[in-house]
Amino acid sequence: MGVPSSRIYLAGEWVEPAGGHYDVVNPATEEVVGVAPEASAAQAEQAAAAARAAFEGWATASPARRSEVLGRVADLLTKYNDDLVPLVQAETGATMRVASTMQVPVAVERFSRYARHALEPSLVALPPQAIDATPLAPGGLVGAVARRAPVGVVACITPYNFPLVNMAGKVAPALAMGNTVVIKPAPQDPLQVLRFAEIVHEAGVPAGVVNVVTGSAVDTGAALVASPDVDMISFTGSTAVGRRIGAAAGQDMKRQLMELGGKGAAIVFEDADLDRAAAGIGSTWAFHSGQICTAPTRALVHRSVHDQLVEKLVGYANFCPVGDPMLASTVVGPLISASQRDRVEALVAEGAGAGATVAVGGTRPELDRGFYAAPTLLTGVTPDMTVAQEEFFGPVVVVLAFGDEDEAVQIANGTPFGLYDYVFSGDTARAYRVATRLRSGNVGINTVARNHETPFGGFKHSGVGRDCGVFALQAYSELQSIVWPG
Repeated sequence: MGVPSSRIYLAGEWVEPAGGHYDVVNPATEEVVGVAPEASAAQAEQAAAAARAAFEGWATASPARRSEVLGRVADLLTKYNDDLVPLVQAETGATMRVASTMQVPVAVERFSRYARHALEPSLVALPPQAIDATPLAPGGLVGAVARRAPVGVVACITPYNFPLVNMAGKVAPALAMGNTVVIKPAPQDPLQVLRFAEIVHEAGVPAGVVNVVTGSAVDTGAALVASPDVDMISFTGSTAVGRRIGAAAGQDMKRQLMELGGKGAAIVFEDADLDRAAAGIGSTWAFHSGQICTAPTRALVHRSVHDQLVEKLVGYANFCPVGDPMLASTVVGPLISASQRDRVEALVAEGAGAGATVAVGGTRPELDRGFYAAPTLLTGVTPDMTVAQEEFFGPVVVVLAFGDEDEAVQIANGTPFGLYDYVFSGDTARAYRVATRLRSGNVGINTVARNHETPFGGFKHSGVGRDCGVFALQAYSELQSIVWPG
C-alpha cells in the first residue's frame, strides 16, 4: 500500500489539510514515522456534513448490503496485515507480540463479527394490547413493534493505545446499524487510521459513509463534537476530556458513548492462588506497558498474604525486560510520549514523597532513546494517596493492605473510577458476592481475561453506556415504537 496518505478523507475524496502537517514520532526511537494531516475545524464540519448527506442512502441500504461491505473491509484488513502491523508498531511503540496479535487481528475480527450482526432482525414484536376508548382514539386491540433504528451521524474519537482496534469497535457496529461516521483518531498515532481509510475506499464503502479527519489541535475535535450534523459522540480516552465532550454534547442532547479512565482494583484474599493473582496483576507491566484502562493497577491484598504476594510481584517485575519493542525478548516497551513518561514518573515521585515504598522500579531505564518507564511497584500505599486515586496509564502497580471483606470493598469502591475490577479467591461463592458489591462495570474472578460478548463500559467517572458483542448494536441505535390498530 505504500506510505500512508498525508491527506484527510472526506466524502470519498482525499483532501489536502488546511493546516498543513505535523510529525508522528516513534516512541521507541524518537524518529519520525511520517507526517499527519492537520485538518481545520471547518474541515471537521465538512466531514460531518458529508456523513449527513450519505446517511439516508446507507441507513436504507439492505442489511445484506451493509454486511457485504463490512465483510470486504475485514478481508482487506487481512490482506494488508503485513503492511499494517509494522505501521501500528512504529506509531504506538507496542511490542511486536502485541502489535501482531492484539492490534490488526482484533480489528479484523470486529469487522467480521459486525458483518454477521448486520443481518440480525431490527424488529422486536410486542404482544397486542387491549385499549379502552379515550377521547384520543377508539378502543380495541393495538399492535406494536419496537424497531432498532440508526442514530444518525456518529463522531468516533479514538485513543492512542489501540488506535485500529478501538476504531473498529466503534465503526463496525455503527455501520452495521446503518449509521455514518466521522473518525477522529488520537493525534499521536493517526497514520494507521488513514491507512484504514484507504481500505474503506478500496472496499467500495459509499462516499461519505466513512470520513477521517486528523489533527493535533483541540479545535478539530471540538468542531466535530459541536457540529449540528453529528447525532452521537463515541469517545474513548481520559475522564477529563470526556467531561468536556459530555458538557458540549449535552447542549444539543447528542447521544454519548463514553469509555473513560480506570483504576482497576485486584482484591486478593487469603485463600487466593497467589501465583495466578501475581500473573494477573503483573499484566499491568507486561501488556502494552500498562497503557490500558482495564489494567489491575491497584493490588488490594489481605494482610495475611501481603508479604508473599509482594515478593511474587517483585519477582515478576524483575523478569519483564524493558527495551526495543522489535525484539522478541522485550516485554515492556515505551510509553506513547515524553510527556506521558514524565507524568508517570511524577506520580511515582509523589507517591514516594507521601510515604509509599518503591519496592521495585521507580527509576528511568538506562536507554539511549525512547520514552521508557520501568515496571514499578509501590507498597505501603493508603487509600487517600494520589497514587491510589489517579490513573497512571503506565507500568505502575500500587499495593494496599486490607483486613476483611468489607474493608476490601470499601477501598475498591473508594475512587472516582469503576471500569474493571478483579477478585482472586479460592471461595467462588465469596468471590461472586464481592463482585456484586463492587461499583464497577466489569469484574473478573480469578482471571484478567475478557469475554468480548459481554457488555463493556464503566460506572461513575469511567464512562457512560455499554458496547461490545450484540450490546454494541444497541449502543449505536435508537428504539422506535410503531403501533397500529390490531
